[in-house]
Amino acid sequence: MGIWEFIPPGGSTMSKHPDCLLRLFWGTPRQRVCTLLIISFKFTFFISVMIYWHTVGEPKVQGRLYNLPVDIPCPPLALPSLPSSHIFFLETSDRTNPNFLFMCSVESAARAHPESQVVVLMKGLPRGSAPRPRNLGISLLSCFPNVHIEPLDLEELFRDTPLAAWYGEARQGWEPYWLPVLSDASRIAVLWKFGGIYLDTDFIVLKDLRNLTNALGIQSRYVLNGAFLAFERQHEFMALCMRDFVTHYNGWIWGHQGPQLLTRVFKKWCSIHSLKETHSCRGVTALPREAFYPIPWQNWKRYFEDISPEVLGQLLNATYAVHVWNKKSQGTRFEATSRVLLAQLYAHYCPTTHEAMKMYV
Repeated sequence: MGIWEFIPPGGSTMSKHPDCLLRLFWGTPRQRVCTLLIISFKFTFFISVMIYWHTVGEPKVQGRLYNLPVDIPCPPLALPSLPSSHIFFLETSDRTNPNFLFMCSVESAARAHPESQVVVLMKGLPRGSAPRPRNLGISLLSCFPNVHIEPLDLEELFRDTPLAAWYGEARQGWEPYWLPVLSDASRIAVLWKFGGIYLDTDFIVLKDLRNLTNALGIQSRYVLNGAFLAFERQHEFMALCMRDFVTHYNGWIWGHQGPQLLTRVFKKWCSIHSLKETHSCRGVTALPREAFYPIPWQNWKRYFEDISPEVLGQLLNATYAVHVWNKKSQGTRFEATSRVLLAQLYAHYCPTTHEAMKMYV
């Protein structure tokens, strides 16, 4: 055994070897040369072993595999300055457990835009190093590499916008439609600050949306809807929306800060009195109803009726994404394997969510 080798406690070899070496150094010149050769060999061997383990790594030990954690947390991702190709979903309540429609919305967007980042901002997610909630929805959406689920800091979002003072003074507990109003404010702030595409979490995306810029959708002949928005960063139309939001604020009327706001601003933008006059002006386009709202909210039950694939294709031929009107349809149950319209949409455009539904519903 050499001087670099390990001796268990209580062993005596390490105390003997130094004495032997000292006696060799004090011996004849031939003995001293031999001693130096032995030491040089041991030292070279030790350095070689260290370099090998540093390069190749430690030997694989079968037992260590069983000590690894089952779940490895993903590293936190900072929200970058985003180009216009990003797609945003917002959850402005404290809920952090996405339902199946929420999952389908994000999955369908991620599948339709594999080269884009789909950013899901949730107000209820903890910031910093605090552990994130574990549930089926977040786990499923984390399967898609282009989906990024991040905390939504509303104070930071509204900072340096006309909405900052409003948010600081808002009497949140007094208004009957506070959560929809907060969502309306957040979406226009996100698009003004970062640019890109915004979608409500009750959409199912059918086609690539990236060729749509500075656009929103017509809900009916009288009103636009902000469930889909696509605008360049710091576009003046979004700036006007934020200013109108504050100037004509009324949180006691349903839709006043959302669809009605967008309709007001679009009419001013185009200097028109009715949506019948024009659907495009000064670089902003109001897309026809078929693009996002092929089934009006009054007919929301049609999503839960059987439909043939041929009729479904005709119905959605000119549609980019389908709005399911969750405010009306939430709580309505259907068989995931049935022929109802919504089940067929799940099967085609969010198959991972569809499989989870078949297993757990």
